[in-house]
Amino acid sequence: MSQPDLMLRHVNLPDGRVDVDVAVRDGRIVGIGPALPGEAHETVDGGGMLLSPPFVDVHFHMDATLSYGLPRVNASGTLLEGIALWGELKPLLTQEALIERAMAYCDWAAARGLLAIRTHVDTCDPRLLAVEALLEVKRRVAPWIDLQLVAFPQDGVLRYDPARDHPGCRDSALDLLRKALDLGVDVVGGIPHFERTMDAGRESVRLLAEEAARRGLRIDMHCDETDDPMSRHIETLAFETHRLGLQGRVNGSHLTSMHSMDNYYVSKLIPLIAESGVSATANPLINITIQGRHDTYPKRRGMTRVPELLAAGVTVAFGHDCVMDPWYSLGSGDMLEVAHMGLHVAQMTGQQAMRQCFAAVTEAPAAIMGLEGYGLAEGCHADFVLLQARDPIEAIRLRAARLGVWRRGRLISRTAPATAQLHLPGRPSQVDWLAARRG
Repeated sequence: MSQPDLMLRHVNLPDGRVDVDVAVRDGRIVGIGPALPGEAHETVDGGGMLLSPPFVDVHFHMDATLSYGLPRVNASGTLLEGIALWGELKPLLTQEALIERAMAYCDWAAARGLLAIRTHVDTCDPRLLAVEALLEVKRRVAPWIDLQLVAFPQDGVLRYDPARDHPGCRDSALDLLRKALDLGVDVVGGIPHFERTMDAGRESVRLLAEEAARRGLRIDMHCDETDDPMSRHIETLAFETHRLGLQGRVNGSHLTSMHSMDNYYVSKLIPLIAESGVSATANPLINITIQGRHDTYPKRRGMTRVPELLAAGVTVAFGHDCVMDPWYSLGSGDMLEVAHMGLHVAQMTGQQAMRQCFAAVTEAPAAIMGLEGYGLAEGCHADFVLLQARDPIEAIRLRAARLGVWRRGRLISRTAPATAQLHLPGRPSQVDWLAARRG
């Protein structure tokens, strides 16, 4: 083997291997195993810390991110006020400001080791301003972040009338979505539960699935983001996926109504989702805060049935959804925070379940996005994150510092270890919150 450009020594891997070396040449992993022979141009001692593939967020809204307080703050913190706020903000958007906020968020993402993002972009605007802005952001960040765009008819592909906002506009909402795809948007989106009727929602799923099939594109629909157990558009999405032969290319996002459905119907629904090859994305930070707002007590958690979907063989990811926007005032692009919340909301505290939560922000969303060369194996891209933790469970517990982030074998971000200096008589001078080593 020719001399590697980079060698990381003494790292642990998410699959349980410990004290492993990883060799990199020309932006790819060329060796992985214990005590690899030879020297590299650059060597990093991992010190027994966890080397992870990059974090992946398969559900985000970058066109709204970091707009907190514009034009006002969401005082109630509810979904309905957030929707109203977005309606107030949209006419005020400029392409330059949108690009600036999105680029700032991508800086945050890189520092967090979040190197792949699928973002929905609102197509219910005859100007397609956000579409053009995020296509430019995608071009700019391509060297360090894989950015996928979803054509998302925020106000409903059948419900929204473009002439309402721009009198004289002759395009339909479906026409605008098609124009966004023509411009280079990657994925077909939808929001069937926001259409005027259940029948219109089902029709929107059919229209959009056929559009994706004609173009050979993936689908990612907001589905049933409601506490209404009768909102069952995921059933239609699974049917259309099977009918059109789109297995493995379709994702249903949110699916929160499943939390409120009766168990008998779910016992039919989950096998249908699994048979169709549809994946699922829950958004724990948002689902736990948005859903159940009409409840007194007991109050529903709102997140979809993650353990049951996983048990049926469905690929399940966790998304961040929002960061400092009309719907959510918090967040910082930390997918370990997302996994931490998902673990708690879904009560996934068993050892294997906690590792599945780590996979839900790494391997699973990478599979949903269809990322080429993702992972920690020979031949994969040399994209990885060195975490201040020894295993995935500890990484979630600590929301571990990203000691180093590499893209194609090049260091793009470094964070100092999280430590505290103590001044206590008879006690250690420093703590780092890592669990004591056994043995």
